Amino acid sequence: MQRSRSIAWFLAVFIAFAAPLAFGALALEHLELHRRMHPFHSPGLDAFFRNATHLADGLVPTAVSLLVLVFRDIRSFLMVGLSCAFSAIVAQFLKRVPFADVDRPFMFKAQLGDLHWVEGVDLHHHLSFPSGHATAAFSMCLGLAVLVARPAWSVVLALLACSLAYSRVYLSQHFTEDILVGATLGTVTAYAMYHWLYRSSFSTKRWLDSRLLRR
Repeated sequence: MQRSRSIAWFLAVFIAFAAPLAFGALALEHLELHRRMHPFHSPGLDAFFRNATHLADGLVPTAVSLLVLVFRDIRSFLMVGLSCAFSAIVAQFLKRVPFADVDRPFMFKAQLGDLHWVEGVDLHHHLSFPSGHATAAFSMCLGLAVLVARPAWSVVLALLACSLAYSRVYLSQHFTEDILVGATLGTVTAYAMYHWLYRSSFSTKRWLDSRLLRR
């Protein structure tokens, strides 16, 4: 019951984050939406998002998954590891095959006018859709929310995922549509892994609860 409530709270925060983005994507022109996603900026926010965005780099979910394997059981490792791995594979396939020609905000710098550009960021040019960082942020954080199984911590993890996803737009590494689809992909994948590992007939396998290191 506690785990179900934890997931429900995470999903509630995800919906509160995704719904306005979806509305904006439907109501506004592509570049205009990107401009409106930058209502404020400051040196402090620049530094925060420039550094925080790396928490959703590929190495961080990998390291988190390995730590879970060491300190928890195989089920927990699969929950985080497979959520991050499968969602990353799908995101990279979409990015490099059907949407390989979608460019990033930097390629539209002239059209974006006086938009604030954060200094010290190595801006990418191509392979924009979907955002791999947003995908990783939500798959990793929902996976951890399943393990923690506490609603309060689940909300914190969901807000962290939202912040990491938004960092990609704040830094103009991605458009709003990129992070919206990435966040959805990460959330759906992690939820599917939760159902498989905790709710399906497969979840009854006894070896899932074994540990790599016995204490």
